[in-house]
Amino acid sequence: MVRARRHAGFTYVGLLIAVAVLGVGLAAIGQVWRTAAAREKERELLFIGNEYRTAIMNYYAATPAGLVRYPRTLQDLLEDRRTRALKRHLRRIYPDPITGSDAWGFVPAPDGGIAGVFSRSEQRPLKIAGFIGADARFEDAEKYSDWKFAYAPFKPPAPPAARKAP
Repeated sequence: MVRARRHAGFTYVGLLIAVAVLGVGLAAIGQVWRTAAAREKERELLFIGNEYRTAIMNYYAATPAGLVRYPRTLQDLLEDRRTRALKRHLRRIYPDPITGSDAWGFVPAPDGGIAGVFSRSEQRPLKIAGFIGADARFEDAEKYSDWKFAYAPFKPPAPPAARKAP
């Protein structure tokens, strides 16, 4: 009987250790899942931001001659009624995947319209390098709101001033 009493607490201690190890493992899995979800939201933000940039570029390019302008609202990208035929530059108004809100920050255009959009999130992005194309300027951004998906039309450099003969 004495021998059975000495080993009675061993199972309990083993169970406590197993629960602790399981808890640490679940915490690690939770952290990995959270990071994966944040990376997916970043990929979605890059996709949606580029959709907005492309839609603004198409809106700007589709302006009738002499009336070049940026959209005044995001709704203008859904239904462009400046010509006889209705044009849709964007399928729908996408929500910001980082904040989950329909409220975007706007990059003002020189004519008072919308030149681009950005997330209003002040969180620090996980992705800080490896951007391509127009997104290359996002390298080392401090927060998601620094990722500005804006369209600026290409303007060729001005020709050098003609030199006067001495």
